[in-house]
Amino acid sequence: MIKNILIDLDGTLTDPKEGITTSARYGLNKIGHPISDSENIDWIIGPPLKASLAKILGVDANDVLAEQALLGYRERFAVQGLYENHVFDDVVDTLDVLKNKGYRLFLATAKPEIYARQILDHFDLLKYFEYPYGSELNGERTNKGELIAYILEKEQLSPAECLMVGDREHDIFGARKNGIETIAVEYGYGSKEELDQAKPKARIKKFAEIIKILDEHV
Repeated sequence: MIKNILIDLDGTLTDPKEGITTSARYGLNKIGHPISDSENIDWIIGPPLKASLAKILGVDANDVLAEQALLGYRERFAVQGLYENHVFDDVVDTLDVLKNKGYRLFLATAKPEIYARQILDHFDLLKYFEYPYGSELNGERTNKGELIAYILEKEQLSPAECLMVGDREHDIFGARKNGIETIAVEYGYGSKEELDQAKPKARIKKFAEIIKILDEHV
């Protein structure tokens, strides 16, 4: 019996492409590593950002350059980038239905909690969630498996009563590590190949399809 739904943010509830990629370019440019506008960096949306910036820079994730690029990113993202974002179609109506059906909803994002809360509040989505769980600015809980374990412990949830919804392999692997079934959304930033390999329990083309899957499960 599913009672609790953990939901990713970027690529699942909202499309943050403009804000994240523009802020990443700003941060990289600030440390003297500009990248061409023609270079596609959409793949950085979802996974821990510092590791993605390090990959672009060709350095280790703990390298000081990656940290400086991240600080530059946040300089822009915190005041402008987080609002360069839009909510996917049918998300609001679906969250409303799930809440009214009695499901407890928890945000589970690798994004720092301080930004995640601001984004949900900006789009009037915060009211649907029991709590918006995210990472710390120091990098703690950017790993999805660790974040989900933290949520389970804090909320005293049973994995068998939980479901994780997200768009990247990190969501699926992180949930599976904690014994939680998953639904992958296909409209986000995870490629078909990525999701094929991750093997979620179910895949949906629209957020609203969650309701049908849950009704059938019950």
